[in-house]
Amino acid sequence: MEKYKVGIIGATGMVGQRFVTLMENHPWFQLTVLAASPRSAGKPYEEAVAGRWAMKSPIPEEAKKLVVMDAQADVEKIAGMVDFVFCAVDMKKEEIRALEEQYAKAECPVVSNNSANRWTDDVPMVVPELNADHIRIIDAQRKRLGTKRGFIAVKSNCSIQSYAPLLTPLMQAGYDIEKVLVCTYQAISGAGKTFERWPEMVDNLIPYIGGEEEKSEQEPLKVWGRIEGDKIVKADGPVITAQCLRVPVSDGHTAAAFVTFKEGKKPTIEQIKEIWKNFKGRAQELDLPSAPRQFIHYFEEPDRPQAHTERELEGGMAISAGRLRPDTQYDYKFVGLSHNTLRGAAGGSVLLAELLCAEGYIERK
Repeated sequence: MEKYKVGIIGATGMVGQRFVTLMENHPWFQLTVLAASPRSAGKPYEEAVAGRWAMKSPIPEEAKKLVVMDAQADVEKIAGMVDFVFCAVDMKKEEIRALEEQYAKAECPVVSNNSANRWTDDVPMVVPELNADHIRIIDAQRKRLGTKRGFIAVKSNCSIQSYAPLLTPLMQAGYDIEKVLVCTYQAISGAGKTFERWPEMVDNLIPYIGGEEEKSEQEPLKVWGRIEGDKIVKADGPVITAQCLRVPVSDGHTAAAFVTFKEGKKPTIEQIKEIWKNFKGRAQELDLPSAPRQFIHYFEEPDRPQAHTERELEGGMAISAGRLRPDTQYDYKFVGLSHNTLRGAAGGSVLLAELLCAEGYIERK
C-alpha cells in the first residue's frame, strides 16, 4: 500500500523520540517531516538530539539526516508536505491549543500526545479499544473549524491506561461500578526523564505529580462519555479518587485499584478474569498494525505483573493485570500495569492514527 506521509511536531523530546522509533519500518506510515523549537530548527535530526537521545535503540537511519523544521514558523509548509502530524511539543497549554488548531485549520489532521485539548468538547480523547466510536465527533469539530481534512484527536493521560482498560470491559459487560480508589506508581519517563538526567530519583519516591490526580480522576469519565450533538458529554460515574506517586522505575506505570460495584451487579472473580481474557476492541477487530492481539494479560502469580518483565508485552501495547482478590472495604482489588511511553504515550497515539486512517478520517492527499 502507498504509505501515509507523517510529520512529528516536538520531535526532539522524549515522546517525540519515541514517535521517531515507532515510525521505523511502520507498514502504513512514512516519516517525512521532523519539527521542533527554533533552537533545533535547521539542524540534521542526529545533531539536534546529540547528547540527549533517550531511547534504548539507536536513531533510525531514515531520521538522522532529516533537517528539523520550525514547528511554529513552518506550519503551512509542513501541512503541505504530510498527510497528518503527531504532536508532542513541550509548551504552555494555551500555546499548544493554538498551535494544534493552527495545523488543523491548515487542513492537516493532528494526532496529539498533549493534554491541552483533552477537554475541548468536540475533540475526541480515544483509547482505540475502549471508545473508538468517539471519533465520530470529528465531523462536528470540522464544522466548527471550517475545515475539510483538518481536525485534532488526542490520546488520554498515560496513568489511566493502567486501570481504565481493566474497568471498561466490566462496565461494557453490564456490571455497573459505583466507586474506584486508585493509587498509581509512575515511572520517571512520564516526566521525560532518565536516571542519568534525574539522579535524585535513584532510591527515592516522590508522592506528588502536578495535575496527575485530577487527570486520573476525570479523564476516564470522558472516555466513558457519550456524543450528544456537537460535543462529548462525560459519564456521571463511577466516582474515582486517585493518588499518584513518582517511583524509581524507568518505564511502566503500575496501578493499585479498589472497586465497588453497584448493588446486585457484582461479578465473580472468575467472571472478571473471563471478561478480561476475551475482551477485544475496535483496534483488534480492524487488526491495526500496533494493536496487541491479546489486549489484557492476566497473571496468576502473586508477585506479578512487574514493570521490568511485563511492560514490553506485545510491543509495550498490552495491559497487564494481577492480584485480583476480595477486599475488606471495597468489593475487589487488583493491580494493573501499562507501558507509559508506548501504550500510554507515543504508541497509543500511533494506534489512534491507525484507527483514524482505517475509518477514513485521515486520507492521503
